[in-house]
Amino acid sequence: MNAADIRLGRVDAVCVVHSIRDSGTRRVPVTGIDKRPVAEPVHVGTLGLTGDRQCDTEHHGGRFKAVYAYDEDEAQRWASELGRDLPVGWFGENLRSSGIPTSDAVIGERWRVGTGGLLLEVTGPRTPCATFGVWAAEPRWVARFTRRGDTGAYLKVVTEGPVAAGDTIEVVSVPEHGVTVRDMFTGRDPERLAVMLEQQDDLSPRIIEKARNRIARQVQGVT
Repeated sequence: MNAADIRLGRVDAVCVVHSIRDSGTRRVPVTGIDKRPVAEPVHVGTLGLTGDRQCDTEHHGGRFKAVYAYDEDEAQRWASELGRDLPVGWFGENLRSSGIPTSDAVIGERWRVGTGGLLLEVTGPRTPCATFGVWAAEPRWVARFTRRGDTGAYLKVVTEGPVAAGDTIEVVSVPEHGVTVRDMFTGRDPERLAVMLEQQDDLSPRIIEKARNRIARQVQGVT
């Protein structure tokens, strides 16, 4: 990227699990969605932030979902619409960020965070689940969150390092295929999804599967 093209954002807060709670669902009875900000720097390793935990390890955590980032502007938009305070960590995010719309980040886009060497790569969208719906306690929450498509972004850790509130986020590379987190979530433009599969190395297996399914549906004429 040219210097003129570099985009900058900011880590507004860093969150890890505060308490393990009843999920309100049968499939996974407990959840680590209750995440809250911490004041001190946190080390980010291959599988996530020190002090954090995921209970539903089938759908959360792991190398391709090590870090979850959510945008401050979108959080405030939801707070205004719902008429209630949504504190940092309410979306289950590890990073509350500003300046870089997380849902419109390109899959494979890389972020240099802070000055301690942390390098993250955008891997895909968050899919809202029943646990999130119970936690939100809002009517038809999962459907509403899905319809808007501002899912936030999962990231993998390319280079481990510390993160702290106030750190700068520098977008240091963006893949040419241009498929965003939102594109992947909505499935629009399957032709570009095919380009992504050709160009992007080390995609999440779930993203590969979803992209192939979208492409196959287009070939079959299914919308």
